[in-house]
Amino acid sequence: VQLQASGGGLVQPGGSLRLSCAASGSTFSINDMGWYRQVPGKQRELVASITDGGVTNYADSVKGRFTISRDNAKDTLYLWMSNLKPEDTAVYYCNAETDWVDYWGQGTLVTVSS
Repeated sequence: VQLQASGGGLVQPGGSLRLSCAASGSTFSINDMGWYRQVPGKQRELVASITDGGVTNYADSVKGRFTISRDNAKDTLYLWMSNLKPEDTAVYYCNAETDWVDYWGQGTLVTVSS
């Protein structure tokens, strides 16, 4: 499985952004998918996850502001981010879980700054 993340960039506080993660390869083996983020000097943290059945889970810090979704027909994972805050600045990584191994995308940088 290969994951290609896109959509990061510079946005002002209060703004919105949509991240996408296109999966290719043996996508039939993917179960849960998720978005993680990491800032220098800190551990990578879960932002949101979604099962293959569409059940979602969010970190407390993004509840009500971020929405995760997946289009299984297009093998694409999305993260809609709104009311962005400076503390959301990080490199965002998409993740795909299979029964045997986890796969990671290359990361896309989101910078929230005025």
